[in-house]
Parts: sequence; C-alpha cells; structure tokens
Amino acid sequence: MKLKLLFSLIALLMISVTATYASFPVEKTTTNNVTVVEEAHSADELSSPAAAVSGKSQLIALLLVIFVGALGIHRFYLGYTWQGIVQLLTLGGCGIWALIDLIRIITGDLGPKNGNYSETL
Repeated sequence: MKLKLLFSLIALLMISVTATYASFPVEKTTTNNVTVVEEAHSADELSSPAAAVSGKSQLIALLLVIFVGALGIHRFYLGYTWQGIVQLLTLGGCGIWALIDLIRIITGDLGPKNGNYSETL
C-alpha cells in the first residue's frame, strides 16, 4: 500500500512539473494576411524571474544558505529554480548539499545563473 502511494505521488509530481512547449516555429496569420512566425522559447527565456534581475549579492546568498540552507532558498535567489525545488524536497540533501553550497558560495564558485555577483565578500 505504501509503495503504491509512493509511486502515485511520484507520478503526480512528474505530471505536474512537466511543461510542454512547441519545438518548432508556430505560424500565425494576421488580418492583413501577413504571416508572423514565432520561434520557440529558449531555455534561458524560461528561467526563473529571479535570474533575470541583476545585482545579486554574495553576502545575501551566504546569509540565506546559513539560515535557511536546508530549504534551498539561496538556490531560488541565485536563479537555480529546479535545484531549489529538489533541495527543498530533500531538505538540502539532509544538510550535506547545504554544507557544500555554503563552501561554494564562500569561495565564489556558486554564483548567479546568468552572470556574476554585483557585490562580493
């Protein structure tokens, strides 16, 4: 019974987080008989809104990983949405992932997804 419930939850999670996008250009005809071609979105355009905002501070990321590292909030702040969700669900890999992220943020190895820190330690 528990195994069936576990597989049901995994299937529900996979269905709910899967998004389908057209992998080919979509043509639309306007009222003036002009064909407009819309290209499919790239992976960069579908990233977190937090990643689009520049000006990420290394100090803020460090404070987030120290105080709420097990929840993965620092990953959301840096623009790594999927890693943040996984880290949230696993409680930071039982603390190990959060500890590794703490070291990576201090050394500057873990930076914002789209660029560098605007303020460093």
